[in-house]
Amino acid sequence: MTRRQKTIAFFITLCVLLVVAAVSLVVIWILQNLTATSFAPLVAIIGIVLFALIIAGLIIYTVFLVLEIRRSEDHDSFINSVTHELKTPIASIRLYLETLQSRQVTEAQRREFYDIMLADADRLHQTVDQVLKAGVAREKSGSPVRVPVDMTALARECVDLALVRHHLGTASIRLETRPSAPLMVNGDPEELRTMLTNVINNAVKYSTQDVQVTVSVDAASPHTMWLRVQDRGVGIPKKQLKRIFRRFYRVQMPRLKQVKGTGLGLYIVRSIARAHGGRVFAHSEGEGRGATFTMELPRLVVPAEALPRGA
Repeated sequence: MTRRQKTIAFFITLCVLLVVAAVSLVVIWILQNLTATSFAPLVAIIGIVLFALIIAGLIIYTVFLVLEIRRSEDHDSFINSVTHELKTPIASIRLYLETLQSRQVTEAQRREFYDIMLADADRLHQTVDQVLKAGVAREKSGSPVRVPVDMTALARECVDLALVRHHLGTASIRLETRPSAPLMVNGDPEELRTMLTNVINNAVKYSTQDVQVTVSVDAASPHTMWLRVQDRGVGIPKKQLKRIFRRFYRVQMPRLKQVKGTGLGLYIVRSIARAHGGRVFAHSEGEGRGATFTMELPRLVVPAEALPRGA
């Protein structure tokens, strides 16, 4: 039985118990009017306890319904976003293929069409990859294989990839590394790469036209290290900072209506950080004032002779 099925079974049982308690309360009220005076206080106390339990159960049930309504709304929003993210690149690729098939184009136009189709295919791949990784993160599988990962080298790789993917100049995303020695983490390189890439992509996506993102790698303590991504973009309302890591949740601001996404990126980031014994948190002074995301991970202290060559 899945977690959701267990939750539903629990609230069905709660509903049945509330009905039983309500019937019992009516019976007690009737008995109180029929029984002798000496038993009246005891019957009244039992009735009050049952009434309090019914009220508490109704409150819990109402909270459950509100959470289910919100989850349903988030799910509908996710379906609409994913549908758009899938249909748009497919329609674009189809259009350019039909154009290439139906008429003669110059070599320059052909190269341009190929570049656009490759970009659309990459966008399609990213959407599917996000959905699959969100599913894997939710399953909470057993103990994966971990290896020492040089987070400074990984951060440099993610920055270079983001510059190419978003067609940005080298000054748009700056990498800062504090300690001279490599900062090592015992983890899955692919998952850690996905975690940092998601945060950098968000920083670029929610920036203004002038993209200025800083990625820093630092030793927070002898036993922990930080990956920090700071942007000067649209920012995040303070009331929403605690919600942004929920599955399907997207920041609610009028200026972001044109920004597309699945609402899974930060959920995946949090899941990966937790799976590695770390955490992730966000800070923003509000709308239009940028945002800072910090991923804190346990630091692996590796003897110098055990480090890979070139590290």
